[in-house]
Amino acid sequence: MTTVRPPRAVSRKTVRLLATVYGLTIANLYYCQPLLPEMSRSLGPHAADHLVAAGQLGYAVALIFVVPLGDIVPRRSLVVVLLCLDAAALAVTATARGTGPLLAAGAVIGLTSAAVVNTLIPYAAAVAAPGERGRAMGTMLAGGLTGILLSRTVAGLVSQGIGWRALFTAAAVVTLLLAVVLTRVMTPAPADLALPYRAQLRAVVRLAATRRVLRRRSFIGACSFAAFAVFWSTVAFRLAEPPYEYGPAQIGLLALAGAAGAVIARPLGRVADHTADWADSDRLTRTALAVGAASFAALWAGGHHIAWLLVGLLAMDTAVHAVHLLNLSVVYGIDDARARLASVYMTIYTLGGVGGAATGTLAYTLGGWTATCLLGAAFLVIALVSTLTRTENP
Repeated sequence: MTTVRPPRAVSRKTVRLLATVYGLTIANLYYCQPLLPEMSRSLGPHAADHLVAAGQLGYAVALIFVVPLGDIVPRRSLVVVLLCLDAAALAVTATARGTGPLLAAGAVIGLTSAAVVNTLIPYAAAVAAPGERGRAMGTMLAGGLTGILLSRTVAGLVSQGIGWRALFTAAAVVTLLLAVVLTRVMTPAPADLALPYRAQLRAVVRLAATRRVLRRRSFIGACSFAAFAVFWSTVAFRLAEPPYEYGPAQIGLLALAGAAGAVIARPLGRVADHTADWADSDRLTRTALAVGAASFAALWAGGHHIAWLLVGLLAMDTAVHAVHLLNLSVVYGIDDARARLASVYMTIYTLGGVGGAATGTLAYTLGGWTATCLLGAAFLVIALVSTLTRTENP
């Protein structure tokens, strides 16, 4: 096995361009969400019912089996090939005439989008100038959040004007253009490690087993994302009931409050760069988790007062993204094999979101809005307690 080469630092402008690619790529996974009824009307009843699940399945497979390739194959070639496959899957979606091709393409979109963005993030961490990893992670996170936030709005507006097939055709063209851009932006370089694929997968498992900080930060991230998913998987149900009785358009506008996460990501990245050590990062993480747990009290009051709901949402959104950013800043400093780190952290982080969405829906069904808010707060309190344990070895 060869040693990891010291990366060549790139400019902030290049990091911002990588963040733009990140946002446009992750948007491919979310375009379908507001279009499911329209797609089903076009393709047949229930044809698109499982499209979101297919995309998430592809996302999970990528985290485990594709993202680790980032250490053992040239990153530029890997990302360009994945973007071309993503574009092909988007084109298949645009021309699909039945459920089978649509779901297969959805799974490929989830897989390739996940692999691209989770290769670009560790790449940005590796090539950021010394002392600017936090800023780079903040910029990347802001790009991703903006892409997720605007994807639903863009999908609704474009499909209303020219149809959902035209939207996915346009997305395929844009994705191909991103592949061309990255051939010019990413520095051609050999793989960081000369290692067989199976050995790399074993190394990922070994990394998770031996790095206590990685396990703890992954657990904290999973709990915070679970709390986030608890809220977003249930809030539409609450807003559709009295005293709100909002329609889909009004509920959709609430998502714009998620812009707070994109706005605060870059300043938080600069704060992360100025933390002296992991102990300082732990203190900031505890503060963010405490704010997040408290935010669910405001969200509970927001069950009947929209002002409290907005206050709680802004506090919760800021806290969860602060925790995620601090986690990334710490995790990518543990080891130079950053694709392995991304595979471990993002797999556990994503599983937390899946668990939060499932348990949040169950809590709302059994105990209403009060039970939902208690569950969201509980996830963050559990994460907060885990930060109080000492971690002597990375």
